[in-house]
This record gives sequence, C-alpha cells and structure tokens, in this order.
Amino acid sequence: MATFNNFATLSYSGGTSTSNTVTGEILSALSSTKTAVVDDYTAKDDVTYVITLLNSSNAPLTNVTIEDDLGGYLFDGTTVYPLTYTAGSARLYINGTLQPAPSVSAGPPLLISGITIPAGGNAIVIYEATVTAYAPLASESTITNTAEITADGLSSPVIVSEIINTEDRADLSISKSVCPSVVSENGVLTYTFVIENQGNTDAVATDNVVLTDTFSPILNPITVTFNGTPWTEDVEYTYDEATGLFTTIAGEITVPAATFTQASNGTWTVTPGTSVLTVSGVV
Repeated sequence: MATFNNFATLSYSGGTSTSNTVTGEILSALSSTKTAVVDDYTAKDDVTYVITLLNSSNAPLTNVTIEDDLGGYLFDGTTVYPLTYTAGSARLYINGTLQPAPSVSAGPPLLISGITIPAGGNAIVIYEATVTAYAPLASESTITNTAEITADGLSSPVIVSEIINTEDRADLSISKSVCPSVVSENGVLTYTFVIENQGNTDAVATDNVVLTDTFSPILNPITVTFNGTPWTEDVEYTYDEATGLFTTIAGEITVPAATFTQASNGTWTVTPGTSVLTVSGVV
C-alpha cells in the first residue's frame, strides 16, 4: 500500500491560489505470506517454505520474481548464509494446479522467477532449504528468512519473512570400548561407555535415559562408576549375575548439553557434552 498527496495551483493576473491537499492510497495488486512448514530446525535439517501470492487486480501480474535472502546475516563484515537452496525442490501452483517448475537461480540469494499470476488469481511457491554450518544451534537461536517479491507494474516490492527456531532437545549417541582386549580366565575386564550429547539441551533425569547391555562373557562381581562416582546395585543399576544383563535405572544417566562456538569464518562447531559409565568385573 502506498499513499499519495497533491494539490493544485491556480495562477492569474492578480496572483495565485493554492487548493487544498488531497490524500489517497494505492493498494498493491499483490499480497503475500511466507510460512515454514515446520518452525524449528536442527543441524543439516531440510526446511520447507511456502510462499502464497494473491493477485487482487483485474489484470495479470507478469514477471513475478522472488528473491530469498536464505537467512543471510553479517559476520565480521561478510554475509554468511544459514540456509542453502535444495536443488530441484521448487514447485509452482497457479490457482491450485501444478505448473512446470519456475526458473531458479540457487544464489545466494535465491531467485525464483518466470511466474505469471492471472487476474484475481493466486500462486503458491514451495521450496526447500538445507540448514548449513552457518546456522546457530544454541538454545533459543533463530533464523530469520526474508523474501522480496517484485512484478511488472508493482509500485514497490512486497516483503515477507519467516522466523524459525532451534529445536531445543538432547541428541545422544553412545560408544563402547573394552580394556584389555585380550584377557585371561579370572582376569578383569573394564567396559567404558561414552555417552555424547550433541543437542543444545541437557539430558536430565526426566528424559529417562537407560543403558542396557548383556555381558558375554558374564562378569561377576562387577563395580560401576558414572563420571567417576561409584554406583550401587539396585540404586542406580540392576545386574543379573546369571545372564549378564546390566541395566541402568531410568533417569540415573544425565548428560550435559553441547557447547557451540562460531569460528573466524562464521561456521559453527559443536563440542558435545559427555558422560562416562564404566563397568569392571571378573571374567
């Protein structure tokens, strides 16, 4: 929407006269919205965006072009992009009917062009973007993604934005090692379990993390520590000496959140939070 103001001046031999000022509005022929199908993200996620375009005029809108900034932001004087266009993902619907794919230049910025919207009609553009290493991942981080839409005959671009947020959650993985790898009968084996959290949220008691393992050969007796602190059977874990089944009690394993550091080139690195469980026993 744009406003205009003007007035008239009357000149005659005896002088001049100025009229009152009139004010009006020009409504844009094009209105638009931008929506992310899922409004949160994690590292390397694919994010699907939907841009709707409505032509309220009585003439077609031609040469409609969408310029998407892919969430670009300034870092140390350089623009970095937390999103990258997923090749081949753009789809165009006119009045609900799928059309041939529009012209796409991946950029950044992303350009989608060659769209004509009929009089009184609508268009829907759907495309995907992948989260890059420039995307912040710490808790409560966001990506603001803005698109500028132009068309022949429009007095000014239409701007639409969407904000997506990091998905705040724990993201756990586990590795297991044994020492020594060769042991004599009646010797002692130690299993070490390293649990890593690449998420931006602590894994806490209410997450009910449980580790289960069946030792073969069976260990008896066993000693257990968690992050260096001794554990007690039937308090933090259970163990069946007949079968070798070892199970931690739900909620006893906790793992701190990862930490995130932005490097000098703008990319983010993840240092996972870590907890260590050890089980030692006689073979």
